[in-house]
Amino acid sequence: MNIQNMKFNADYSPKIVVVGSCSIDLVLNTSRMPQANQTILADRSQSFFGGKGANQAVATSRLGASVYFIGAIGADPHGQQICRNFREENINYGFLVEKPASSTGTAFVIASEGKNAITVVPAANNLLSPKDIDAAEKVISEADLVLTQLEIPLETIEYLYKKCEKLKVKIAIYAAPGQKLPQNIIDQSEFIIAKTCDLGAIFGPESREQIMKSLPNKLFVRDDTNSTIYFNGSEMSYYRNDPAQTAHKMGMGDAFTSGFAIAYCHKNQIKDCVKFGNDVSLKVAENRGSQSGLPFLKNVLV
Repeated sequence: MNIQNMKFNADYSPKIVVVGSCSIDLVLNTSRMPQANQTILADRSQSFFGGKGANQAVATSRLGASVYFIGAIGADPHGQQICRNFREENINYGFLVEKPASSTGTAFVIASEGKNAITVVPAANNLLSPKDIDAAEKVISEADLVLTQLEIPLETIEYLYKKCEKLKVKIAIYAAPGQKLPQNIIDQSEFIIAKTCDLGAIFGPESREQIMKSLPNKLFVRDDTNSTIYFNGSEMSYYRNDPAQTAHKMGMGDAFTSGFAIAYCHKNQIKDCVKFGNDVSLKVAENRGSQSGLPFLKNVLV
């Protein structure tokens, strides 16, 4: 990426608190997608670290942030694997709460012909509560930015927003999986990332153009071709760099959100935040698994 016009202060490590999901992704690679009532054989099976929250925590840490993660795991081996991964990625996971009555979240992925069919079992992620947010209040109060997503209870997200408003802390959201967002969350968010296919669920029946024009320089809409479109206050702005046809597309939205957030914390222009987010997203497409291909800052700034 050409960073001539971008600002990255080598002496500044933004403090980012990620509140969200963590899971183990179980991936089956197949020659075709199975139809209803059909049995097919997989070419291979793999497991990866995932969850939108964990993906963003790893991504922002690799991009130079000081990262704290607030989430929930079960009292099981998968939960312990996630703890070890956070430790290796230099993420503070002191507020990763163990929920003994639940298992750790999992995602079951069928990957075929460059497309994924994903079923998520939230498990412990569904038990992250306002009480867990309260326990991390001091860390939240010191954050440059809080990031969240929609794989934890909406009640907890709404409480988190109220907490950030009280503490005067900036917060942003990757609105996926798509569901209706309360107006106060839309209004308070520094920025909102969403998929084209989710706009109706998140914002209602208005056209994409109407929705985007109502949220200038705040709503950034993504699609599977690694393109991002937004309204800059005067016109629609569009940035795209396609991954290879065989690209692995799991986690690209999380990677974009993380890259955008890092550039935003370094006070870059919105257009440069978008370009940087797209470039980070492109890197993750080079490897299977939501976290495997996440780049380090030095690998993007070339």
